Amino acid sequence: MPVPRPVRTALSVAAVALFAATATACGDTGGLRGAGPTPTAVSPARLWPDLRPASSPAYPYDVATRATVRGVTVPGDDIRRVDPVDVVEAELKAHPDDYGSKGAFHGTVDRMKECRPGGERSRCPLLKPYYRDLTGDGRADLTLGFRLYPTNQTAVRVYTVERHHLVQVLADNDAIIGVELAGRALIERSPADISGYEYRTTWLWDPGQRAMVFSRDEYLHVGDGRHARTPSPSPSPAQSP
Repeated sequence: MPVPRPVRTALSVAAVALFAATATACGDTGGLRGAGPTPTAVSPARLWPDLRPASSPAYPYDVATRATVRGVTVPGDDIRRVDPVDVVEAELKAHPDDYGSKGAFHGTVDRMKECRPGGERSRCPLLKPYYRDLTGDGRADLTLGFRLYPTNQTAVRVYTVERHHLVQVLADNDAIIGVELAGRALIERSPADISGYEYRTTWLWDPGQRAMVFSRDEYLHVGDGRHARTPSPSPSPAQSP
């Protein structure tokens, strides 16, 4: 049974007092004491130095996505004045193979109609938009998420404004259990195939490619089989880390 906070404080004070009294009684002068022998440092061992280098990547990974959004204007170059519904609908129109009647995400199209005034908001696949400077130009960028029906996947998108145009700089689809913004990094959390573990994928802005690029993929233990819950990031103005 957890100890209440006041009791914990009292026990801590009592423990410190007891330790001080014991140290005084034993004549401890407070000097430094040795911690024993230190293990010898061992340098990394390079295995198979004559191994022939691979001629191609182990598997293809779309590390960067960049595309100008057609049909969506940015009033005053202020991304906050762009309607997120318009942004998603522009993607649906631009990719009929994915969102058409025979596409893998065809159920998203009908549900997007519920995002308009008068629609049933509980059926709208668009998630709450967030604004934060992820590109480092001092202006807010737009992070969007929307469900990809009838699958269990979620689309994660990041947009910025360049030369008066809305530009998509990140596009990723996955079975998402959480998304976090940390400084200028976007971190996706996805379920792993082993209970108690999850994948965490980090995306960072690359000035050379002018896009959010795949930076790190981790396989982490998160507990006893239940996915840890992480609070959603709150909307924030453009900021530097």
